[in-house]
Amino acid sequence: MRNPVSIIVLALSLLASLVLPAAAQLFETRAGQAVLLDVNSGTVLFSKNADEPVPPASLAKLMTMEVVFNALKAGRLSMDDEFLVSENAWRTGGAVSGGSTMFAELNSSIRLEDLIQGVIVQSANDGCIIIAEGMAGSEAIFAQLMNERARKIGLENSTFMNSTGLPDPQQKVTMRDLVKLAVHIQSEYPEYYKYYAQRDFTWNKILQRNRNPLLAMDIGADGMKTGYTEESGYAIVGSIDRDGRRLIVAMSGLPDQRSRGEEARKLLEWGLRAFQPYEIFKKDEEIGNVRLYGGAQLTVPVTVLKDLIILLPITERDRMKARVVYTGPVMAPVEAGQEIATLKVWIGDNLSQEKPLYAAQSVPLGPIHRRALDALTELVLGWI
Repeated sequence: MRNPVSIIVLALSLLASLVLPAAAQLFETRAGQAVLLDVNSGTVLFSKNADEPVPPASLAKLMTMEVVFNALKAGRLSMDDEFLVSENAWRTGGAVSGGSTMFAELNSSIRLEDLIQGVIVQSANDGCIIIAEGMAGSEAIFAQLMNERARKIGLENSTFMNSTGLPDPQQKVTMRDLVKLAVHIQSEYPEYYKYYAQRDFTWNKILQRNRNPLLAMDIGADGMKTGYTEESGYAIVGSIDRDGRRLIVAMSGLPDQRSRGEEARKLLEWGLRAFQPYEIFKKDEEIGNVRLYGGAQLTVPVTVLKDLIILLPITERDRMKARVVYTGPVMAPVEAGQEIATLKVWIGDNLSQEKPLYAAQSVPLGPIHRRALDALTELVLGWI
């Protein structure tokens, strides 16, 4: 008896009876890759090449800080811990390197809190390497920790090879993963996220200013990070909290510093102006039916566990379409409340939301003749 796995897609006729023809993006940007997320609703308002792997440049330091914050939260580190400045950290990331630095002195010891501020505010490469060596013994082993944490929090298409973001052909990230990482840092480490809003940092009698251009624009920005390499172009992950809404943008592939700030600001402000909340399904409302294998009935209705609200463009609501997607047929028995499918919502060509769907009722195993019929159906479909 075979049960071939297939992906079942059900179009929701109440939302879209036909797939709409491709249309121009709702927003045009000079960035090569970009994602804009409304955090509260989980709606992706805009995406462009969101899953294209690109060099992270200094945006990799967001992952470096996640590893540090996680260790602080678990009690493995404290802000008063001190880390030694090795010759490798001094040469690779210090003043002699010509890159972003906090001017750490060779063989000195620095408090972790100062290193964190150096990395976040000044994008200090030496600060990153000092932390990596202090926590893991070497930067290579620390990069393994970065990748382990990345997979654990759901970054599926990003690979880190060092703590700084300095060029490495194997080091790649996607804008979708970076937005996910930003949301994670904000929600899991609010006591440390505050450093991303810090405008400047004075350490060792040296004043250093935050490189994030959004912080000076009076738009509600409170983070997060900029980056640049010749291969990646100018990049940014930015976050604003305004009018009761939090938006996060990730962009890469911009030609210069000025356009990086301008494009990020334009996309964020467009996201605030151009969308309105719209309830597409209520809690426990039956959305569609999922095919069962071996059940007392052929299908089971699926639903959401809370009202589903999405942000839709004010002028082009008819560009929304939604589908129920599942791998199946789903094996019986099924319990009410069991997650068995996903609702995917598009705005035009942009996958805007993915939400789990749950069985609206319990369905027991069917009688032997029903299971035999389902087995025969699957066998025939498998041959076809």
